[in-house]
Amino acid sequence: MTDRDDFLAWVRSALYEAELALHNGDAARRRALWSRNEPVSVLGAWRNAFGRQELDSLFTALEGTFSDCTSYVFELQAYDVSGDMAYTAGLEHTSASVDGKPRTYTLRATQVYRREEGEWRVAHRHADAVV
Repeated sequence: MTDRDDFLAWVRSALYEAELALHNGDAARRRALWSRNEPVSVLGAWRNAFGRQELDSLFTALEGTFSDCTSYVFELQAYDVSGDMAYTAGLEHTSASVDGKPRTYTLRATQVYRREEGEWRVAHRHADAVV
């Protein structure tokens, strides 16, 4: 397998499972996949975060916001790997409860990854609503 193949397999398994868990109110898997090294950042659809402390606060807030995910599909549109850096760009189609109310929405999401100690970690996320 190539680096691209390995990365894509990780995106479709560990990353997908972490995002699905988050939309069911459990941010533990997402936290585990994020970089322990600075800088880390989120330019989010609901809230931004810069640095590990703000990131943890964001994940705690999201964990309390989402529940009852009935559908999560990541429509990958582009990705690449270059050495120990990678990115994904795609659409996240989600049906879940947000603050207890069922919602269906699509986010455009771009993420940047670093390979740290042989493992892929998320370093940056930018997402916004498709209107």
